[in-house]
Amino acid sequence: MQLHDFYLSGNCYKVRLFLGLLGLQAEMLNVDLPCGAQKHPEFLALNPRGQVPVLVDDGQPLVDSQAILVYLARRYGEAHWYPQDALSQGLISGWLSLTANEIHNGAARARVGLKFGRPVDLEDAQARGRQVLELVDTHLAGRLWLVGDQPTIADVAVYPYLALADEGGLDLAPYENLAAWFARLRALPGYLDLPRL
Repeated sequence: MQLHDFYLSGNCYKVRLFLGLLGLQAEMLNVDLPCGAQKHPEFLALNPRGQVPVLVDDGQPLVDSQAILVYLARRYGEAHWYPQDALSQGLISGWLSLTANEIHNGAARARVGLKFGRPVDLEDAQARGRQVLELVDTHLAGRLWLVGDQPTIADVAVYPYLALADEGGLDLAPYENLAAWFARLRALPGYLDLPRL
């Protein structure tokens, strides 16, 4: 198994984190994003979108961090990571969608603007980020995990960019339920530290 990876990417981190939580090893292959390695023909042969992460397992490349989490959970994970009942899968899909849209366009984009110097509408990204932080904090009131009573890939997908929201200029102090959830995730066997700048 190989992971085409960029260390500071939250999307790559969530795959590394899940590999750690599952006790799996993968060969890490750094993709030099600042030098444009993701646009080279050999990388585009793996992922025509020119994005990381890419997981190659048994010769098959898999792209998109959310899709990779689903694959790893189904192939290698215990049932609680991606339960097979329709309700759980629907709820998890909702969190994966939130990650790809609201979290990406909020906390993740704010981090990219402040830490990587990319042009973003920082005020808009931070406002969206605060909305999501409030939403998730409220959802976690009285709950241990986002879906059900054990961690799922929803937790793995949502965690990175919210835990790194301070790097996008967002204050995490008001969100006590989030802080407790972060602590529960960090206490899981196989947890890997966040890729902070």
